[in-house]
Amino acid sequence: MKESQNIEFKEKWKDEYLKTLCAFANGNGGVLFLGIRDDGTPVGVENPEELLETLPNKIKNNLGIIPDIKQETLEDKKVIKIEIKPSEMPVFYRGRFYVRSGSTTQEVSDYNLAKIIMKKHQISWDSLISEIGIEELDEVTVEKFKEMAQGRLAISEKDSPQKILENLELIKNGKLTNAAVLLFGKNPQRYFLNSISRVGKFKSSAEVVDTIIIKRNLFEQVEALVNAIKKHINVKYVIKEIHRKDVWDYPLPAIREACINALIHRDYMDSAEIQIKIYDDHIWFWNPGGLPEGITIDDLKREHASKPRNRLLAMVFYYAGLIERWGTGTTRIVDLCREQGLPDPEFKEEFGGFSLILWKDIYNEEYLRKLGLNERQIKAVLYVKEKGKITNKDYQNITGVKKRQATEDLRYLEKLEILKRIGTTGKGVYYILKR
Repeated sequence: MKESQNIEFKEKWKDEYLKTLCAFANGNGGVLFLGIRDDGTPVGVENPEELLETLPNKIKNNLGIIPDIKQETLEDKKVIKIEIKPSEMPVFYRGRFYVRSGSTTQEVSDYNLAKIIMKKHQISWDSLISEIGIEELDEVTVEKFKEMAQGRLAISEKDSPQKILENLELIKNGKLTNAAVLLFGKNPQRYFLNSISRVGKFKSSAEVVDTIIIKRNLFEQVEALVNAIKKHINVKYVIKEIHRKDVWDYPLPAIREACINALIHRDYMDSAEIQIKIYDDHIWFWNPGGLPEGITIDDLKREHASKPRNRLLAMVFYYAGLIERWGTGTTRIVDLCREQGLPDPEFKEEFGGFSLILWKDIYNEEYLRKLGLNERQIKAVLYVKEKGKITNKDYQNITGVKKRQATEDLRYLEKLEILKRIGTTGKGVYYILKR
């Protein structure tokens, strides 16, 4: 037996250990042993009878919980076992809230306290009832939603906007939930200042060319975000037979999906805003709030369980046809990028939130010439793009140069971070695209 998130060893009692018991109650419960060293060696307690008599009242009076306390014998040493069950309600010690993090006890801020309590009671922020009445509903948006939800949601033409939203649990006792305010409110930012999105066009990490601040309800924000991004990316027209096809730098459905994900999965309890930064070779999407518990970055490129942070927002977007299937948004973005021949998107947890990067196709003749590459270097890069890798021998064969020149060219492409070398020496060395 060793210390863990739910087990703590102490040689003798100190009142400061009430913090640990408080943390156990606010988590999944736990056990505090008295008379055991940190390394797990039993040393016993001197006054077990006194502790058995005084500790129950001390714990009850300070924490408001009833512990299970008993004496046990380990290696002929008398130890006290204090078992704490998880509490349905939050437990405080001297007005402060404590939780376990690994094998340590930590005080929690008001922000994290609210999140912990909501998680424990399986309450999502968007389902909380506000003090905002139905007079703040934008009925035009509700009518548009009715049209969008045809075929997915049974709605009668006679149903009033209030009735529709009540059936979706978006209105309770005549008051709007937070989700209803964000989705159908006349002015959501009046009540939630952070519910805006910021789009910027960057020439470099420090030089901003344009900034667009987007307010409105979440339905309108989706369209406004996509249009703001389209303003700063390129489109080319491809003629196939008699039809013209618009090909953007990035697939527009992937951009739309990224915007929707940011809006419905962000942490609205965080004061930060959604940020989208457009660079010459990539777009960076960021929203406050990390991945749900049990979902990893690697899971995002394959089918995974849906664990929406904002259950009502996700549900309404699904009924509106803006989400095809729950849990498939990120995999769809990956597939769309691959279909257009773009590098795989990158997913990260950073800066206290979640980010997604869409990469532009820089492996085309026009862009490679702008970098100053010569014809044989361009030919080699396009070869890697098609075949997946290139060796020194391959380079010689497709360009007609000797080994020495091939080596110099490959090193140069590696220096430009276009190619990445795999292997160390000999015939096992080959090169792939950097991304």
